[in-house]
Amino acid sequence: MLTDNTHVQKIAILGDSATQYINKFILKNSKNKKFEILDFDIDQIENQIYNSNSELYEYKPDFIIIFQSTQKLQLEFSKLSNHSKQQFASENAGLINQLYHEIQSRVSCKVLWNNFYEINDGIYGNYANNVTCSFLSQLRKLNVQISELAIKHGNLFIYDLSLLQTQIGANTFLDNRMYVLAGMAISIAGMENMSNELLSIISAINGSIKKCLILDLDNTLWGGIIGDDGIENIQIGNLGVGKAFTQIQHWAKELKNRGIILAICSKNNEKIALEPFKKHPDMVLKLTDIAIFVANWNNKVDNIRHIQEVLNVGFDSMVFIDDNLFERNMVRESISDICVPELPDDPSEYLPFLQSQNLFETASISMADSDRTEQYQAESKRVEIKKSFKNEGEYLESLQMKAIVEAANKFTIPRIAQLTQRSNQFNLRTQRYTNDNIESFMESGNHEVLTFSLADKFSDYGLVSVIILEKKEKQLFIDTWIMSCRVLKRGLEKFILNKLVTFAYQNNFTHILGEFIPTKKNLLVEHHYRELGFKKSEGLWKLGIEEYSQKKVFIT
Repeated sequence: MLTDNTHVQKIAILGDSATQYINKFILKNSKNKKFEILDFDIDQIENQIYNSNSELYEYKPDFIIIFQSTQKLQLEFSKLSNHSKQQFASENAGLINQLYHEIQSRVSCKVLWNNFYEINDGIYGNYANNVTCSFLSQLRKLNVQISELAIKHGNLFIYDLSLLQTQIGANTFLDNRMYVLAGMAISIAGMENMSNELLSIISAINGSIKKCLILDLDNTLWGGIIGDDGIENIQIGNLGVGKAFTQIQHWAKELKNRGIILAICSKNNEKIALEPFKKHPDMVLKLTDIAIFVANWNNKVDNIRHIQEVLNVGFDSMVFIDDNLFERNMVRESISDICVPELPDDPSEYLPFLQSQNLFETASISMADSDRTEQYQAESKRVEIKKSFKNEGEYLESLQMKAIVEAANKFTIPRIAQLTQRSNQFNLRTQRYTNDNIESFMESGNHEVLTFSLADKFSDYGLVSVIILEKKEKQLFIDTWIMSCRVLKRGLEKFILNKLVTFAYQNNFTHILGEFIPTKKNLLVEHHYRELGFKKSEGLWKLGIEEYSQKKVFIT
């Protein structure tokens, strides 16, 4: 049976208060039963982490969830002198750092640690912000320092309980009666919301992320109907209900700047639909922000399928936003994997609702993300020009492709990690790695991490493929072979194999070994090794260096 991962993933849960509902809600709300969970007794965090022979390390988890409650933190704080209280945040951040390093020294796994929700002890009132030894002052300082730890450590991820408390309300999030009677620091409703946040982070680490936002126009990006009302009368800007649509545009723009692909799908006359982007002074979004613009009278299901074909991302990576209930239902029923949020009726509620959905959770970012829109705009041009060529070879030659091959370095580590976490279709073994993992491979004398960047006459794709090689005596094992779907059907895989064989020959390796581990999403490369000339041998794919002939490519 195919799964999204190579094995059932193990989760260990450690907490200073009752955590059994985290376990239950993760299993209940995960879409498939791919998790095995070990839930430890209360107050076993330090005992399990510091003991090298503990049950935690015998379990060999893929993820460790640490839950620390603000109530226990507050109790510790209350026992200190005023002088010690001033160092409380720094000492607790130091302890978290020490515990994290202890875990990583014994098992390579992802650690999910919470920041702290707020409890006002009522000692200083609002003046607590002016007093360094107040609990609220130290709590907020600690949350900042926890964030800094996560920035520093690639395998440390923060689930934001401070934000979650704000979103659902303190009265819903906390239940002091349950804490007193049952040791539950967070209410049952709070636990379910927290578990959903944990699932979002784990899914993002496993490569399940949203990459594309598809937007309707009329009554979604502006109020009114452009074809009927005209450009002068659509509602947008900073007055009245127009402000709600301007908020949506600012939100979409920020997503685009982060690397999310923006597309337009509207039932409209294209010339009229383009007018606000070109002429309206209050438009936040410009045509340069849109990767692909589709405005016609075809049904939106077909148009979204066209967008998917051009962008070459999975439907499960797409979010479609439309004010029209009929259109939402048609898309939702026709394309099962796409995410279609059920917008509220009132436009003023659009943005708060969308922000609360956490649609674009991610586990990594890189500098290359900001260039993604231009790259997809260029891809749209390639799709059009390809139609004018009679055969594939002539088309590929016309692209004037150039590649750069180099070993991984400190500047490319974030992009490499991001590719391992996000790539699903062209991913032979679907191994997920963080920055720390990549650094370990680079420092290992037993591995090589090679990157491939590609450019053509239309645009620079940037770093689009990664190979991680493991040296096994006279053989090279391909631990990871990932390629961005944006460069499929360019012949890059043949170019890469040519380089791998050259590398193997120059370093006296006799064979290259490959492995294909099937998932629900990578069947695209099921026959990858066979098509490149590898032979099946003892469960792996094997290529002899001596008998290999360099493959013809149109890349220099």
